[in-house]
Amino acid sequence: MRCLFSVLAFVFSFGVLAFDEKAALKESQAAIGRQVGDYRFLNSDGKEVRLSDLRGKPLVVHFIYTGCFQVCPATTQVLATAVAEAERTLGRGTFRVASIGFNQPADSPAAMKDFARKFGLASPDWLFLSPDAGSVARLAAELGFRYEATAAGFDHLLQATIVDANGRIYRQVYGDSFDAPLFTGPLLQLAQNAPVEQGNLEAAWEKVKLLCTVYDPSAGRYRLNYALVIQLLVGASVVLAVLASLFIEWRRRRA
Repeated sequence: MRCLFSVLAFVFSFGVLAFDEKAALKESQAAIGRQVGDYRFLNSDGKEVRLSDLRGKPLVVHFIYTGCFQVCPATTQVLATAVAEAERTLGRGTFRVASIGFNQPADSPAAMKDFARKFGLASPDWLFLSPDAGSVARLAAELGFRYEATAAGFDHLLQATIVDANGRIYRQVYGDSFDAPLFTGPLLQLAQNAPVEQGNLEAAWEKVKLLCTVYDPSAGRYRLNYALVIQLLVGASVVLAVLASLFIEWRRRRA
């Protein structure tokens, strides 16, 4: 099973194409640098919040649907740990987090409030927001978040989008681990007003994670696919051995 981001991958049995992780990742990466428009939400207390109200600080956007019983709760817990670590590094109040319920109208303010309560997330800097049903698709597309309905719920990217203080998408962070360098690093850059262009090494690491991580439905979490890692290492070793042999033969003939 080759998927880092899809929640489940058995939709073939229903005659529907499986979630295209590569296309979703491409759309997600294409969103970097995009200015996000102003959208209206209701917070978990039913009060109106606009996206423009959250500007002035970096913002981490995290899409969830409250009917998810495995992946969304698990990734929210991991994100909470990453947020706590980032706050220890940067200080409380340096950035905000917005978890957005994309399954409308099911992800109502009451449902989002209950979701937050289950995980003890009561920080004023972490908002649980319900968008207008008519704006969900447009909002998700602007943020580079692709999701598809399935018989079991939704297939979607495990993605946290880091938006700068002016409302421009700065980074996409993927997976179920939110590694500190990939999560706290961009927030630190924005907090220090020292943004840097995303490097090829970081992009390559995301591709490695995409190839080498699989979803384990029995455990309800993602794990490293060690067999694939070994295959990649063996393949790389073979390529290096062939190149070394060719180089030695070339040197021998020159001599």
